[in-house]
Amino acid sequence: MATIKEIATLAGVSRGTVDRVLNHRGEVNPQTEAKILEIVQALDYKPNKAGIVLAAQKKNLKLGVVLLGIGNPFYDDVLAGVRDKATELEGYNCSVLIRQTEYSLEQQLSAIEELVGEGINGLAISPYNDNAVREKINLLCDQGIPVVTLNTDIENSRRIAYVGSHYYRSGETAAGLMHLMTKGDVFVGIVSGSQNILCHTERIAGFRHVTSSYNNIRIVDIVNNNDDESESYELTIGLLNRHPGINAFYFTAGGVYGGCRAIMASGRHQNMTVIANDMVPTTRAFMEKGLIAATICQQPFLQGYNPLAILFTYLTTGEAPASENNYVDVDIRIKENL
Repeated sequence: MATIKEIATLAGVSRGTVDRVLNHRGEVNPQTEAKILEIVQALDYKPNKAGIVLAAQKKNLKLGVVLLGIGNPFYDDVLAGVRDKATELEGYNCSVLIRQTEYSLEQQLSAIEELVGEGINGLAISPYNDNAVREKINLLCDQGIPVVTLNTDIENSRRIAYVGSHYYRSGETAAGLMHLMTKGDVFVGIVSGSQNILCHTERIAGFRHVTSSYNNIRIVDIVNNNDDESESYELTIGLLNRHPGINAFYFTAGGVYGGCRAIMASGRHQNMTVIANDMVPTTRAFMEKGLIAATICQQPFLQGYNPLAILFTYLTTGEAPASENNYVDVDIRIKENL
């Protein structure tokens, strides 16, 4: 089995240079890097697993996690996945630092800066969809700090992987369910979370794409509640008052509880079809009451657990994730399979 020493000898460089190339740490002359990688491939070099464990324990790695959605119960299961993996990584002398913010660009950028100041080696983040966050992710990559996005992605960034739902497909699925579960003319109010969260806008895009092929389904209005239950209640009441013909709702994010309370308060719940996302206790309760017809789940525990696993493997072995997009399964729940 080839060793780093043998690779260094063949390349005419130090073992430290080979280590930097294999673990993506620091600047190496592009020609030197290409030569080392050619030798690595020719020798079919594989890192020694026992050595990886020892090296990881010596590195005292720190991984940062930045999540959106303070107050959104969906993230409780994401955090459970993060904490479960963090407990595993303690045995490798790897610590995990967690920050959670509101849907705020300023708060997210501040949280990233705070974690960088504490010396993180890698970052898992549910990114606010703004160019400033994209540039920050790219800057971290330039500094040798790999980034994995989770739950929602950000386009044209140099993050090494994404872990989460295929949100466009999720929106298409919701539209298909709406078609199957309704009859006659359907007038849909969409209650979303934020225009600055890619997963929310992607769900709407997927929903719109499929419903455009159904002549009987029409989207009458879209509002954004920032995953706030009180906002969701008021906005849903507003939709019902402005559009008396609404007979269906699609909740793309949080705020389902507030929105459903508004529908119940209006007295129009008997003739309303509601499609939601995720399985939190209040959503389950409204499904049991028969108001929510279906909800589309997205394995939040894995969305918290897997990004840390990807980062740790990448930092200790230099092994890139097998896939750039690591989609979790779409899980459709109705009252009968709760």
